[in-house]
Amino acid sequence: MSQRLSPCPSSPNCVSTYAQDEGHAIAPFAYRKSRVEAKEALKAVINSLPRVTLVEEDESYLHYEFTSLLLRFVDDVEFLFDEETKTIHFRSSSRMGYGDFGVNRRRMEELRGLTAGKL
Repeated sequence: MSQRLSPCPSSPNCVSTYAQDEGHAIAPFAYRKSRVEAKEALKAVINSLPRVTLVEEDESYLHYEFTSLLLRFVDDVEFLFDEETKTIHFRSSSRMGYGDFGVNRRRMEELRGLTAGKL
């Protein structure tokens, strides 16, 4: 994997599968299908969600912007597919502010549930 996700800042408004500390660490998603099929399945689930924009995509990377309903805060959500381990690493981070009241972690756990059995 040539690409890597940026580390989380010290603020508690980010989760990442690469983080080591309890406040930021979260388990990656596993996939059983081919990377292409898993990526398309993940995209289909994400595209069904409101206020989401695909910013960048390549064969093993996705970058989305999620915009909150009321205050229009933008969160960056990135996914990195590791074909060797059949793992989807990700990072979800608020662009502004300090705390996020657990929004990024809840979003990623919700996505884990929505993609269960589809990847």
